[in-house]
Amino acid sequence: MNIEIIKDKILSENYFVLRNITYDLTRKNGEVIRHKREVYDRGNGATILLYSREKQSVVLIRQFRVASFVNGNPDGRLIEACAGLLDDDEPEVCIRKEAIEETGYAVGEVRKVFELYMSPGGVTEIVHFFIAEYSEAQRANAGGGVEDEDIEVLEIPFAEALAMVQRGEIRDGKTVILLQYLQVSGLMA
Repeated sequence: MNIEIIKDKILSENYFVLRNITYDLTRKNGEVIRHKREVYDRGNGATILLYSREKQSVVLIRQFRVASFVNGNPDGRLIEACAGLLDDDEPEVCIRKEAIEETGYAVGEVRKVFELYMSPGGVTEIVHFFIAEYSEAQRANAGGGVEDEDIEVLEIPFAEALAMVQRGEIRDGKTVILLQYLQVSGLMA
């Protein structure tokens, strides 16, 4: 495909960058179609699912997400895998930092399983997905986040976490993906 950018205008540079982009897309048959889109650039992120084969459990967090609140989530709180924006860090460095801040666990070996665009129709973000085994010996603090965060740490039996997805209690995409990955990987067998 041939893409020609006609206009790229910044609409907001508040917390992240919102741009209005007009472009011409030339189809395979030569027809040119003009598109006008808003693109939200919030940087790239990383997420990690902590799991224990011994306990057959996972560590998740619950926190308020304003976007879910304005889109019908009554209390705005979501159960999620630990995650954060990369800022200037490499994905593994970021996720280790987020794990200790949010869950309290200083994880050892981490395994990157993939990286995905989560909402490519309007958001630039790529999320790097990791898993890591945890144990009580790795517990460095109570977790709960930093400064402006109010995070509840949850240790949930793995089978119950999968049931929570089925019941609609876990609705965060990255978390569902990681739970299903863990299920099909055979690591919890």
